[in-house]
Amino acid sequence: MKAQAAIFDLDGVIVDTARYHFLAWKRLAASLGITLTEAFNEQLKGVGRMESLQKILEFGKLSLPPEKMEELAEMKNEWFKEFISRMQPTEIFPEVPGLLQQLKHNGLCIALASSSKNARTVLQRLNLEGVFDAVTDGNDIANSKPHPEIFLTTALRLQLPPSNCVVIEDAAAGVEAALRAGMKVVGVGDSSVLQGAHRVVRQTKEITPALLKELLL
Repeated sequence: MKAQAAIFDLDGVIVDTARYHFLAWKRLAASLGITLTEAFNEQLKGVGRMESLQKILEFGKLSLPPEKMEELAEMKNEWFKEFISRMQPTEIFPEVPGLLQQLKHNGLCIALASSSKNARTVLQRLNLEGVFDAVTDGNDIANSKPHPEIFLTTALRLQLPPSNCVVIEDAAAGVEAALRAGMKVVGVGDSSVLQGAHRVVRQTKEITPALLKELLL
């Protein structure tokens, strides 16, 4: 049987760090006189830090020099790190550890691909270090989702062709990136947001090894 892999996003799929990103971005936006809504925050999911800041500035009809943007992005990151420094393993979605074990038992490789530069810190806080066969985060890539680089890099690390990989994503940018990488995609969340995904489930707990293997046939 050919080797196959399930590649997981982190935020919103394994743990809800997305809410910490939102709180940090909301705080930063407020400092600029911009009211950030949860609806607008959907556009920031799966997107890199500088790209997210650019979207917020455009939303608030502001333009800032690159050096100021770097300063603000770093400020947001410090606030985010304050939040995740207090994370506990109990914050992992309860179905995830069992799912990861089932996938390994069924012969699938498992990997993590997150645009966040803090992904490894989160894995450490959640006691998930060493669980994945490969980890790729924002420190390893030049282009954020929806560019396919993060998924192509992960496939290379797994030594698998993209067609042998299925991605689990909760963000539109992540779905697009996976499709551009030539991979199958299971979206977690709202099907109207995750257009293009081969399957959409409401929650991670609905994902089974059988579902992923069916997509990889």
